[in-house]
Amino acid sequence: MVTSLTDPTPELLYKDLYCARGQDENFIKAVKNDLASDRTSDHAFLANHLRLFYSCAAYGLIHSLRENTLVHTELAQAQPVSIILKLFSWRCAWCRDRIKLSLPTACPMKGVLARVTQLLYLVPRVMTSVVEMNPLERRPSLA
Repeated sequence: MVTSLTDPTPELLYKDLYCARGQDENFIKAVKNDLASDRTSDHAFLANHLRLFYSCAAYGLIHSLRENTLVHTELAQAQPVSIILKLFSWRCAWCRDRIKLSLPTACPMKGVLARVTQLLYLVPRVMTSVVEMNPLERRPSLA
């Protein structure tokens, strides 16, 4: 291995450089396979760019969910496809002003889902008042 480091030990090179590169390859593989970021078959550049952007944003959200919310659960080290299949594979329906989740009676992830819901409920609200945008002024005005 060629490097510009001064007197590196073989253990240092393996642990800090070689293994880190392998972990980066694993992250790229997860984005490519689990979130279909390699599906850039449209003839327009912007369509392919947007599809890749959405895949990367989805990975960022799932990674944040895994690192912050699923810390002490069985999904703490799970691949994105496992999280998607186990947490987001049920029926959702709009009921007036709410989202209604329909879970199977024997949902194996019931405890994890309850924990995720409780933690997300504790997240502070971003907006405390309603802000309307006046299209003529292009400035926000409080309602």
